[in-house]
Amino acid sequence: IAALGWHVQLHWLASQIEAHAALLQRLPCTLVFDHMARLADSADGAGVHQSAFGVVRGLVQQGRAWVKLSGPYLNSRAGLAAGYADCDALAQAWVSEAPQRLVWGSDWPHVTEAAHPPQTPMLLALLSRWIPDAALRARVLVDNAAELYGFD
Repeated sequence: IAALGWHVQLHWLASQIEAHAALLQRLPCTLVFDHMARLADSADGAGVHQSAFGVVRGLVQQGRAWVKLSGPYLNSRAGLAAGYADCDALAQAWVSEAPQRLVWGSDWPHVTEAAHPPQTPMLLALLSRWIPDAALRARVLVDNAAELYGFD
């Protein structure tokens, strides 16, 4: 797929990223880590202390990977009622580490959350909480997406 200019989007858990770190380094294509790289987080920012965070950060710093700010409910222990606040530290860490390599996704139709699906406006509000700077948010929503997906 590298020859086609395509990328691989991974919906892996932190344990899978850690277990396959050497393979990820060898892949000749661009990688996109979905759902903030599935680093289960907590209010104390534990997600950023997992070795998988370092693996993904290294690939991002090499210009070989992107992180998608999506599906906070897959990383949250606090849940929808708490506004996924326990994901803030992880999301903000990605914003701090790699604003030029982030894209956003609604993760609609939220098939894993059929009983209590989050509403897209609430997810956009999370993005504003994670990235309060409007210019940086525009970069994530527009410029980065255009670069990753090859939009004009």
